[in-house]
Amino acid sequence: MSDTATAPAMTNTGESFGSKSYRNYVLIVLMVIYTLNFVDRTLLAVVAQPVIDTFQLSDGQWGLLSGPPFALFYAAMGLPIALWADRGNRVKIMTACIILWSVMTALCGVATGFIAILIFRVGVAVGEAGCTPPANSIIGDYFKPVSRATALGIYSMGVTLGGVLANLFGGPLAQMKGETFGNWLNSIGLNFLFGGLDWVNIEGWRIAFVIVGIPGVLIALLLYMTIKEPPRGYSDPPGTVKQERADVAATFRELSGKPTFWWMATGAALVAFVGYGLVSFQAPFLQREHGLNVRDAAVNYGAPLSFLAAIGTFMGGWLTEKMTPRSETAVAWIPAIGLLIAIPCYIGAFFASNLTTVFVLWGIAAMCHYAYLGAQYNIGQGVVSSRSRATAIAILLIIVSIIGNGIGPYFVGFFSDFFMTSQLSSADGLTVAMCNAKDGLNTGQLDLCGQASSAGLKYAISLTVCWFFIAAGCFLMSARTLKRDFVARLV
Repeated sequence: MSDTATAPAMTNTGESFGSKSYRNYVLIVLMVIYTLNFVDRTLLAVVAQPVIDTFQLSDGQWGLLSGPPFALFYAAMGLPIALWADRGNRVKIMTACIILWSVMTALCGVATGFIAILIFRVGVAVGEAGCTPPANSIIGDYFKPVSRATALGIYSMGVTLGGVLANLFGGPLAQMKGETFGNWLNSIGLNFLFGGLDWVNIEGWRIAFVIVGIPGVLIALLLYMTIKEPPRGYSDPPGTVKQERADVAATFRELSGKPTFWWMATGAALVAFVGYGLVSFQAPFLQREHGLNVRDAAVNYGAPLSFLAAIGTFMGGWLTEKMTPRSETAVAWIPAIGLLIAIPCYIGAFFASNLTTVFVLWGIAAMCHYAYLGAQYNIGQGVVSSRSRATAIAILLIIVSIIGNGIGPYFVGFFSDFFMTSQLSSADGLTVAMCNAKDGLNTGQLDLCGQASSAGLKYAISLTVCWFFIAAGCFLMSARTLKRDFVARLV
């Protein structure tokens, strides 16, 4: 059904494409794909501490592994894939990319060292670069402008739902003993598929990567077989002039006079800077500061917090649609308010000693934080013509990826090591490297290392959250020119 050979020509009807039930099905499938995208992307953060322990990494090294390489290749491949999506069959492009990132995720489970897992993560990045630009473009053609805020809000829930599932599956699997998993496979007669592996020496985090990666191939086939490629520009207002397909230069020319886009992109990048930094170190923080194991940190806190963030994402889109008839700039100022509320809630959660208080404050912060997600896509595609939507979203994601995923985790890791070093300054010559290796340290020294590690990470993530002040200001600045720059009608 993805073949475009029989698709009707662009008519600019101003109406949504297809029946309501089929549109909703398409939206659900795209949200599931985006969820899978973030399950595979987030899993590394869920199993962070076991991987850190396996390869004896400092927080700075961990930040480097989880940030820049992924971000750079995600950014580098995002634009050419988006240009391809603006010219080719978006459904087929997404199908190929899903298979690639799913296979690479599974391969992370067989990594033998830091370099190997780094290479496989680069493969995940290349595949995932082909998800959001074409998906946004498809949604833009299935849903008319007035319905896109809610549609994109639902689609964007994949970010946080992916976090829920990564925690629910990744945490317990990472906590599982390899021998236990091997015995289970043997009990159902499937152990022969793995060539008689010595499960005793296989860590749980490796099993998690393999199991989480495999379903993506099936989802890719579902997309290819059931989703129809929509006519480009179908849902745009009547009278919209048909334009030739855009190249990068043409898209940049469209965006060059749209300060709304650039202010929003800067704000979204800074939010991602904080978000990726927190996600990369959320599990280690809960384990170090509150003594939780991998499973409890993921299932009891990581998954529920991600679910609350998903609710915040949906509510952001819903509030935007409800408020836009009263204030056409709601899509920009609603995220700004959410970010300002999130700052004190996050910091309060980081310094609270009671786990119930931690959860409540962190949950409020997460809902307010992620209310911005639908807005970045709504504004990103709303300020350009239909021919440039995928490319504009790719440009947005390049900015977000480089600043957010590329720098955020390393920023947290660098300052965690910095503050940890400060904490160890009076500890008789202990260093971060000595604490990570643990070789030859007595019980008292190990306790000092644990306290310094926890305190250093707490101060680092608290510092990082303060970037929300600037991000909120950027969204408010984008509101000033929003009505002038929007191509699609806001109401």
